Amino acid sequence: MKYSDKQRIQKICEYTEKLLTHINRNGISKEKLINDYAMQWLVTTPLYNIGEQVYALSGEYKAANSEIPWSMISGLRHRLVHNYDGTNWNIIADVVFEELPILLEQLKKLI
Repeated sequence: MKYSDKQRIQKICEYTEKLLTHINRNGISKEKLINDYAMQWLVTTPLYNIGEQVYALSGEYKAANSEIPWSMISGLRHRLVHNYDGTNWNIIADVVFEELPILLEQLKKLI
């Protein structure tokens, strides 16, 4: 099924909200994410999905909303998928705990 840009933004919000809610409800800290293999697996699937939806957004949509770092988001997905053993979990923890809440607020303004 082909999704519209608006539908893709809604999906990204949904994935982000579910991930952040799970982290908050379960008291997952940055340190736990950095050091716990199960927690790392927990966050990779939503990050893959977010990156994939961003990658599929139209170029026009990304250009019209250039304040969001689209290429960094889809690039993160690419790095996670193709260089899993080389993942720097300190960076991923910063993304999850610091950048995702900001991204979610930016995206909600677009809906």
